[in-house]
Amino acid sequence: MNTHQPDVIIVGGGIGGLSAAVALTRKGIRVRVHEKAPKFDEVGAGLQIAPNCTRILADYGLLDEVKSLGVLPQAMVMKDATDSAELTRLDLVDLERRYGFPYLVIHRSDLHGTILREAQRLGVDLRTDRDAAAYAQVTLPSGAPGARVSFADGTTDEAEVVIAADGLHSVARALVVDDEPVSSAYVAYRGTVPIEQVRHHDVSETDVVVYVGPRCHFVQYPLRGGQMFNQVAVFESPKAVRGESDWGTPDELDHAFEGLCGPVQQGLPMMWRDKWWRMFDRDPIATWVTGRVALLGDAAHPPLQYMAQGAIMAVEDGWVLAEHVAAQDATRTASGSGVDWDAALAAYEAVRTEHCRRVVTTARSWGELWHLDGVARLQRNAVLQARDPHDYTYTDWVYGPTALTPEQLPALYPTFPLARVELVESTAS
Repeated sequence: MNTHQPDVIIVGGGIGGLSAAVALTRKGIRVRVHEKAPKFDEVGAGLQIAPNCTRILADYGLLDEVKSLGVLPQAMVMKDATDSAELTRLDLVDLERRYGFPYLVIHRSDLHGTILREAQRLGVDLRTDRDAAAYAQVTLPSGAPGARVSFADGTTDEAEVVIAADGLHSVARALVVDDEPVSSAYVAYRGTVPIEQVRHHDVSETDVVVYVGPRCHFVQYPLRGGQMFNQVAVFESPKAVRGESDWGTPDELDHAFEGLCGPVQQGLPMMWRDKWWRMFDRDPIATWVTGRVALLGDAAHPPLQYMAQGAIMAVEDGWVLAEHVAAQDATRTASGSGVDWDAALAAYEAVRTEHCRRVVTTARSWGELWHLDGVARLQRNAVLQARDPHDYTYTDWVYGPTALTPEQLPALYPTFPLARVELVESTAS
């Protein structure tokens, strides 16, 4: 175990916390990561990684390893879950040419493991069984300002900066806002099986396919070099809508997808039925930093999954913070990192909050759009089917280069075109 005094403490050893540790360590910052669990691990199944994240993985020298563990799909295809009619698609090969980096799918634990190994290689101080209970501003022995994290076992740790990457239920978030997670009343079931189990089904082994239906959707794509097949079933829970506590149960899963198209019916029996994920986000906030404590990832901006940007935003957060730390170009000293942390944290907050607000609100609107029924569903289908597969109006603002200065922000957020047909509330508002 490393025993040096860290410049930065990161609370949370998920993808966001570890990638921030990698980003900062590469800039010469001494980092310690505290993880609540007994080991560094990730749960879940598939994860979609867009070019705005693969360009960062390339910068870290990790892209080749990630590509070897995942799959580079050829297209992202949206179909109507009622009759399986194709609505629109993105050519992901052309997408890579446009943005310079690929779109890939990977098992969440494989991405996490890659970043963990890089953190270990860089000498990041990694500690487990550390359940954060409170945060506070302190004056360090050097006389410099800093922050303290207190743990459930009564111990504490201090550094110049504490980054809270402690997820949806972040303890540190209460320092900047008094709010609670927002329930969407939707729930997700997952199931990952060997590819041989679905080869006789109507599935694609080369594409990411999402079937959108009334108050539900179903996602399919290959994983692990095409050896595994990932499926996700998402639906609105009537029990949740009624305010019942026991919601999202398997009986609701079966009822939600009754009467939908054949490929969806084939996939449903393969869902894991002993565990499900209730879907929450939080309202966007403009303040992520208080003193020397900063929020990162889901602690700051937990989204619904419709944009497939949750883990990506967390990776971006760490990269942007590290870039602003490096921009200070300060000389490290024995008494501290030499970084103007107030300036670096202010720049981080200035750049990231608006982008992440837009992702969170757009994800909510995409969820509404996907789950339409009746006349609104037909209107949506007509708009999507008229779309040019090489129209990047929908993706430039999120898949393009990560913003480094606030002046870049206006060009990155064009008006969301589907708002013009008034199917969902304009995400530009």
